[in-house]
Amino acid sequence: MAKAVRMADIAQRLGISTVSVSKGLAGKEGVSAEMRAKILATAEEMGYQPPARTNAHPGGESIGILVADRFFNENAFYSNLYRSVLKAAAEQNISVLMEIVLPQAEKSCNMPTFLVNRKVDGLIFMGGISRRYLATAVQTGVPFMLLDFYDDAIAADCVLSDNTSGSYTMTEHLISTGRRNIGFVGSVLSTSSIMDRYLGYVKAMLRAGLPIRDDWRLEDRDDQGKFMPFSLPHEMPDAFVCNCDVVAYNLVETLKRNGYRVPQDVAVTGYDDYRYSTLCSPQLTSYRVDLDGMAKTVVAQLRRKMAHKPAIAPTVIVPGGFVRREST
Repeated sequence: MAKAVRMADIAQRLGISTVSVSKGLAGKEGVSAEMRAKILATAEEMGYQPPARTNAHPGGESIGILVADRFFNENAFYSNLYRSVLKAAAEQNISVLMEIVLPQAEKSCNMPTFLVNRKVDGLIFMGGISRRYLATAVQTGVPFMLLDFYDDAIAADCVLSDNTSGSYTMTEHLISTGRRNIGFVGSVLSTSSIMDRYLGYVKAMLRAGLPIRDDWRLEDRDDQGKFMPFSLPHEMPDAFVCNCDVVAYNLVETLKRNGYRVPQDVAVTGYDDYRYSTLCSPQLTSYRVDLDGMAKTVVAQLRRKMAHKPAIAPTVIVPGGFVRREST
């Protein structure tokens, strides 16, 4: 029987320390991106197998959830989505470990302990994370799914809400109420979900032959993904389609502080239909996301992959529903 390849063997081949090999395999800081790539390539060439994981849930499977701090810290939507995943996993006797990836860990590609020590059978990346961090994590070979986002540069199975169609529905609703000058609120390059919701807005506007003005597209978050104050345009539109309810809530408050009446002067729609849609005054017309449906789907898809079966479909879009309230 061939002798198992050790980290020390990889270190000897590359002329580096065993500690550097360990850091490179785990995606920890202290090793350059170039050296990490060499370590991973050499490990694969030599047939290195990581130590067998210690099951975090004896007698059952376990999954890890990774979510960037910028999503979990400021957006209650993802804490609710996490609870839905937890419930769906529990129904299948699957335990869940979660890691909130802090900005420095995301930047340096530090992997969570449960992944380094192979304590999970599968991974769910929730809400979006840097491409470099994602690429480093998936090199571990652990089956994974993306939840509520996708990355065009990385082939990955994902579960999404009906972003484009949902935003199209919201925009079409505003048009049906007689609004013709409609803006969009959301930093479209921030996440795949915001981009797709913007595309739904654009599609509805183009089909109706209505103007799409750059000054009516408002940025709602900075380069780190944190919410920031709005700058209202000099010439105001009749309505705004917002990429999520918390942003719509903040916009309504900003409009009221500036003397505008909602919806008489400016109508506002949200997206998600979670918490802020009913906290807002007036309450928000929104597009309800089926959180439980998304959670059950992502757990079912990941479980297939953990059993070495292909996902039912590379992308699953879970439809939601239109909810009309006073804001339009």
